[in-house]
This record gives sequence, structure tokens and C-alpha cells, in this order.
Amino acid sequence: MQRYFIYLCYDGTTYHGWQIQPNGSSIQATLMQALSTLLRRPVEVTGAGRTDAGVHARLMVAHFDADAPLDTALLTDKLNRLLPPDVAVYQVVPVRPEAHARFDATYRTYEYYVSTSKSPFRRHYSYRLFRTPDFAAMNHAAQLLMQHTDFTSFSKLHTDVKTNNCRVMHAEWTQVDASTWRFTIQADRFLRNMVRAIVGTLLQVGQGKLNIEGFNEIILKRDRCSAGTSVPGEALFLVDIGYPQELFEQQEKEV
Repeated sequence: MQRYFIYLCYDGTTYHGWQIQPNGSSIQATLMQALSTLLRRPVEVTGAGRTDAGVHARLMVAHFDADAPLDTALLTDKLNRLLPPDVAVYQVVPVRPEAHARFDATYRTYEYYVSTSKSPFRRHYSYRLFRTPDFAAMNHAAQLLMQHTDFTSFSKLHTDVKTNNCRVMHAEWTQVDASTWRFTIQADRFLRNMVRAIVGTLLQVGQGKLNIEGFNEIILKRDRCSAGTSVPGEALFLVDIGYPQELFEQQEKEV
């Protein structure tokens, strides 16, 4: 049995998220169907995370097993021919048998885009703001995220995770162009709805509805009801996932 990591990207607009849903299309089911068709047997796929409905990925990683070694370049080409236009595979890479796309990830990076002007070309990929917030204050508040580990206040309620602890490594707002700003956040793991809840609460800071001390108190309360409303999913992108190098098989032949 050979395990592979598959690196892919997708536009999540028409999907109900990554995870298989009983009454809706998902990226996971779409990928599994394509792999099963090409390998001529049922193939299970495990993703590095679970993006919500409408959320996009410039980079998602998943793993699957094959009965025998595969021509990864040929498989990548065939997958891209078979998959719908809004899903694409970058590459398929052999990994060690115990490698796990979700549990072995050392970090994940998300980006959230907001726009202060109307644009028909950005409507599916950014969140329209009708008033320009104070991004400097939002950046000040964002730095507090790296001083905490329990993010219950930004987690979807009644999830099945064992801990709400995460280690945030980076959180910053940067200007992309005259009317577009990007929030980048990197952590070892993320809770369900965490990024969207953080952005919604930071926007309250930027709008003057919440001060820096109040933002810090919300984190300390560990209460989702005290934080801001989650922003829409269409402006959120999963952009990077990191893994230890030792998970990848050595290509050199043994002497």
C-alpha cells in the first residue's frame, strides 16, 4: 500500500464545504469520485481541514492510499481533465505510510479579503464594507491573538473537538490596493468558524464599537456569544499548509 498527498485548489462558491454532506455537493466527494473513477476502486480521501460552505482554497492537502505505485504526473493530468473547472490539482506526492494530511500539519494559513468599494469582479471573493474601518486599530488588536491559546470565544458552538487551544503564529492586516485589504492569519490549528469570527470581531474594533481592552476581554471570557458576528465565507481562502520534511519519501534508490 502506498500513501500519497494530493495538493489541490478550488473555488468553493458552489460547494457546501470540503466535507461530504448528505444533501449537498462537497470538494471531498468530488475528489473521491474522480480518484475512484481513475483507479477503478473506491478511494477514501482525508483532508487537512474542513473549509466551510463557500470558502475557497488556494492550497488544500489531502491523502489517499493506492494498491501500487502510481505515475503521479499522469494521475495529476488525468485528474485535471476529469475534475470540474472549479477544482484543480497541483501535484500528487508519495509520502510515508503513516503520514496524515490533517494530524501531521504543523501550520495552516488563511487569508480574508475586505473591500471598501463596490466591484462586480470581487463580489464572490471579498466582503464589501460600506465604511472604511481603522485598520491600524485592528492590527493592534490582532497582535493580542498571539498572546492567547484558548479561542473558545471564536469557535462554533457544540463541536466535537477535544480542545479549543490553538497557537497563533501570525495575524496581520495589509493593504492590497486602494480599496482592498487582506487579513492573514497562521496557526498550528483552527477551530470551526474561528477565522470568520475573529475577523467579525476585529471589524468591531475598526468601527469603533470595541476597544483593544474589550477585544482582549472577549478572548478571556471564552464565550462565543461575547464575540462579534462571523463574516461571510466567500472572502476566506485557505492558502498554505506546512508539514515536516521527513513525511516525504526519499526518492534516492538504496545503494
